[in-house]
Amino acid sequence: MAPTITGFDYQRVTVADGVTLNAAVGGSGSPVVLLHGFPQTHLMWRHVAADLAADHTVICPDLRGYGDSDKPADADGQTYAKRTMAADVVALARAFGHERFALAGHDRGALVAIRAGLDHPDAITHLASLDVLPTLDTWNVMHGTSAAVGFHLYLMAQPPGLPEQMISASADAFFGHFLDIWTQDPGAIPADVRAAYLTASREAVTSIVADYRASAHVDVEHDEADRKSGNRLRMPVTVLQQDWGAVLGFDAAALWREWAPDLRHIPVSCGHFMAEEAPAEVTKALRELLTR
Repeated sequence: MAPTITGFDYQRVTVADGVTLNAAVGGSGSPVVLLHGFPQTHLMWRHVAADLAADHTVICPDLRGYGDSDKPADADGQTYAKRTMAADVVALARAFGHERFALAGHDRGALVAIRAGLDHPDAITHLASLDVLPTLDTWNVMHGTSAAVGFHLYLMAQPPGLPEQMISASADAFFGHFLDIWTQDPGAIPADVRAAYLTASREAVTSIVADYRASAHVDVEHDEADRKSGNRLRMPVTVLQQDWGAVLGFDAAALWREWAPDLRHIPVSCGHFMAEEAPAEVTKALRELLTR
């Protein structure tokens, strides 16, 4: 039996035509939605969610295309646009009775959270991003041989067919590679959780690739339009981030300030999967954000 977040209830919620999300819900109080990253599911928030649930209503969905949520076919390149996925999140919160809510995302979930903050500023009260740059900046800082660290971004940006075939042929090796190299404390992802991540990813290759492909095309277009129009994140924003700038040669805080005037940028020393490796640090930062 797959692991769950202890003490949380599980519901399936329709958020768009033909799209239902799996969501774990717990606690009571002001709402906080937590979005997972790659190659994970809502389970990555298990420690942080349990802590926050002491005084918040905490909602942890599997993003569309991931985990036990629906995985619609991508017919037009828009199905996994972060704009579409952000609309899912707003609809999910409303289904639970929340017109306004705090939102935190890690990795892919952070890109969805950023888009939600840009597209739905009246709905998002506070925003936290864990270990990414906005999509436009991500591509802009990738150059030279140092960009090899992001090889998967380029692989999954290719037209439909080859990436899906290659990844499906060695799915556990592919997804397991990132679970291995992006963590400093392997014990932070125990065997049952790792197995759940690998199973979920293996069963979602097509939709995961579509999510990444969107970030090489339509998501960039949306970011460029916002940059041109001056649209920025109006709410308080906290960013927790490894020092990727030291490797790739950029100032992450400076890039983030272009998007978020009310910014707190926090460098971390743990690995990429910080909600599992350093849950107390993440929870502290989220609680501080919610007081701003």
